[in-house]
Amino acid sequence: MSTAYAPATSPIATLVDLAAPTMDLEALAPISLDDLVTSASRLTRVDRKYVVPRRLLPTLLQATAGRAKVLDIDGVRDFAYRTVYLDTLDVQCFRAAGQKRRRRAKIRTRSYLDSGATFLEVKTRGPRGTTVKERIEHPDVEEAGLTAAGAAFIADRLAAAQIDTLDVASLVPMLSTTYHRSTLALGPDRVTIDTVPGWTALGPARGDLDRPGLAIVETKAGATPTLVDHALWRLGHRPIRISKYGSGLAAVRPELPHLKWHRVINQHLRPHSSATIHEGHHS
Repeated sequence: MSTAYAPATSPIATLVDLAAPTMDLEALAPISLDDLVTSASRLTRVDRKYVVPRRLLPTLLQATAGRAKVLDIDGVRDFAYRTVYLDTLDVQCFRAAGQKRRRRAKIRTRSYLDSGATFLEVKTRGPRGTTVKERIEHPDVEEAGLTAAGAAFIADRLAAAQIDTLDVASLVPMLSTTYHRSTLALGPDRVTIDTVPGWTALGPARGDLDRPGLAIVETKAGATPTLVDHALWRLGHRPIRISKYGSGLAAVRPELPHLKWHRVINQHLRPHSSATIHEGHHS
């Protein structure tokens, strides 16, 4: 079992990481978490995801000059995350998502490493294709296992979503991800920027995949695209399907089908040049 939260590195990955320019988040005006929730919350939104080289991030920030504010909590603007996804050994959650089944669930613990807080989250589909995400406090499921209260919470949320094909007792830690996130507010719109992504397979097939030279940018806006969307389009980047769980698991476990994530896996995640993949598992 891996005890390190940071993604594994290699000489190649380290060189790529050091070569990537850093974002000048300090140049942006701050926004508190409460103000972000108030100003950047939408009942209906369009989410667009992009996978881009980290070296483009300073250019994206320049495109928002004078308009964007950055989430700031006690002086921290770049937050470390660790997520552990639960699935069955035959990866029912993975397949349901990749095959776009209406009744599907994503189950994970998410740890905010800067604050030490960890939550158990269940994401399901609501009316008209909306996403329903609910959570409770719970320890990291790989470190501590699934508690009785956690299992009851998952069962209750699955029942509410009318998902009766997933046995809670069969859920095991299947994949962990680590990354750093910064969040921008553009009026009522929101942009998240995830850097230094890494994946570790925890199920029967073990392995690690690190992409320190990539950034995952997600815009959350109304029908009108954000300044960041327009900047990315000018640079030749278009939205792409990516799921940290689905595409990450398929990339680190080549025996699994790519399903709807084949484009992002083949173009960005499948290991080559700046990617590093390690068969087996670190101990």
